[in-house]
Amino acid sequence: MAISLGELATRFDCELRGDAATEISRVAALQNAAPDALSFLSGAAFKAQLGSTRAAAVILRESDADDCPVACLVNDNPYACYARIADFLYPPPAIVAGVHPQAVIGDRAKVSPTAEIAANATVSDDAVIGDECFVGPGSFVGPGCTLGSRTRLLANVTLVRNVTLGQRCIMHPGAVIGSDGFGNAMTPDGWVKVPQLGGVCVGDDVEIGANTSIDLGALGDTVIGNGVRIDNLVHIAHNCQVGEHSAIAAQCGFAGSTVIGKRCMFGGQVGVTGHLTICDDVIFNGKAVVSKNVTRPGRYSSVFPCEPVLEWNQKVARFRRLDKLARRISDLEKNST
Repeated sequence: MAISLGELATRFDCELRGDAATEISRVAALQNAAPDALSFLSGAAFKAQLGSTRAAAVILRESDADDCPVACLVNDNPYACYARIADFLYPPPAIVAGVHPQAVIGDRAKVSPTAEIAANATVSDDAVIGDECFVGPGSFVGPGCTLGSRTRLLANVTLVRNVTLGQRCIMHPGAVIGSDGFGNAMTPDGWVKVPQLGGVCVGDDVEIGANTSIDLGALGDTVIGNGVRIDNLVHIAHNCQVGEHSAIAAQCGFAGSTVIGKRCMFGGQVGVTGHLTICDDVIFNGKAVVSKNVTRPGRYSSVFPCEPVLEWNQKVARFRRLDKLARRISDLEKNST
């Protein structure tokens, strides 16, 4: 679709510097944008590309406006503004209300007449599908599951049982929500499986990435707050709670009963041991290992970055001698007294 810069400026609360009649029809990166494209500049790393861009206009901060050779839309948060405009220009496919002939709908399921159920999807008995929802091809909605209005399950999403999704959620392909938590009790004869009797409660405007797994609560619910963003290949164990507007990058793992505050951010491959509490507004750098409660907001990191093998082997050798060195120091301190 083509839209004028003037209309975009009004609709998305930007200051326009340039011809309001100029039309754009797509978005593109600074370095390869064509004259009908809108681009953005949100960080100093790409500032060098601004001077040579061929875009029709660029979304940027006021401090960068004088260096822009083309029209610009000035906004305090260019990246978020770009996201909203891109979503406007590239809306998701419209819902085609109805049930595909190859879908399976349980007799006791409740499916809104405005929802779309795609081919090979299954909606079990006692499941509820809200208004304008999309259940994608091959997806499974198990018993006791509820989808709030305008929630989308893309291809091959599995809601096992007792899962409640809020409004406007997006579940990406392969996500499994409501699988059994890892509950096992040891006996002299081996393991006894502990029944997982809770559910999963997901708030509004939550996005869950491909092949992510979120387990049922053992008794109460596993809870994902409003506005949470979860990347691909994340595991959240039973009875965890994730606070509103937190973001979790790929390959993170959370052991059972972890409680995470609001607006927390987890870099890739962060591991969190169980039964911990993390306060609001905490950022963990990638590969951090969280083994105790975090009570102060801020940025946290752990694990050494990679380095040449010889240097690393030398440091490992020193680590292994630390206990011996500590004993020698202790003996020296005792003898000196």
